[in-house]
Amino acid sequence: MEETVRVADRIFDILEQLAQAGTPLSLGEIAERTGISKTTVHRLLATMCARQYVEKRSNGSYTIGYKMIETVSTHINGLELLTESRPYLNQVVRDLELTSHMGILDGNDVVYIEKMDMYPNTRLYTRVGYRSPAFCSSIGKCLLACLSGDEQDEFLYNCSFKKYTSHTITDPREFKRVLRIIRKQGWAMDNEEYQEGHRCIGAPIFDYRGSAVAAISASGSIHILTDERLESVIREVKEAAAAISRRMGYVE
Repeated sequence: MEETVRVADRIFDILEQLAQAGTPLSLGEIAERTGISKTTVHRLLATMCARQYVEKRSNGSYTIGYKMIETVSTHINGLELLTESRPYLNQVVRDLELTSHMGILDGNDVVYIEKMDMYPNTRLYTRVGYRSPAFCSSIGKCLLACLSGDEQDEFLYNCSFKKYTSHTITDPREFKRVLRIIRKQGWAMDNEEYQEGHRCIGAPIFDYRGSAVAAISASGSIHILTDERLESVIREVKEAAAAISRRMGYVE
C-alpha cells in the first residue's frame, strides 16, 4: 500500500513540474527537479505517455499531453455549465412552477447533474446523481437525437427498450423516427413514458464546438403540465436552453 501511494506521489510530482516549467523538460531535468532517480522517472513517464497524459517530443523532451488537457477541460467545462445554467433553471421553476432538471448522457442512461424545485422538500423519483433510461427521458431523447447516425444505431442495438408504462416506445424503428422529429424541432417530450402521470419537456444545450453536452427539462404531473400548457412550456424550455448554449459559446 505504501509503495502504491509513493508511486502516485511521484506521478503527481512529475506532472506538477511539467505544468510549472512552461517548456518541455528532458528526462534529466525532470529527475533533478523531482528528486526521483532517472530510472524511476523513465518508467513512470513510459506509462504516462502510453495514457497520453504526457507527450514525448521528437527531441526526447517531455511535456503535458493532450489527455491531461482534455480531462481538465472537461471538468472545467462541467463546472462552467452548472454555474451558467442555474439562473436559467431557476427562472424556469419560477415562471412555470414546474421542476427543472439538467442531465447528461452516460451510455444508455441519463444522469441528472442538477435539479431545482418550487418545493425543495418534495419527494420525487429524481435527485442529483439519479440515472434513468435515456430512451424514455426527454433529456435523453434530446441528446440521442443529436448523435450521429452510427452512434444512434449503436445505442439502438444495445438498448433493452423495457416497457415501463403503456406509453413507453419499445419499437427501435419507431424510436429512431421520433429522434428525427426531435432533432428537427429542437425539443423532446417524455409523455408518461417512464412514470405514469408524469410529463417532461426537454431541450439540448450546445457548447462552443456545436456539441450537445447536456439538456434541460421542465417536468410535472399531467394535471399540472396539461395539454393547454405544452406550447408555453416548450417555448420557455427552448429559450432557456438556447440562452445557456450562448453562455457556453455556441453560435448558431
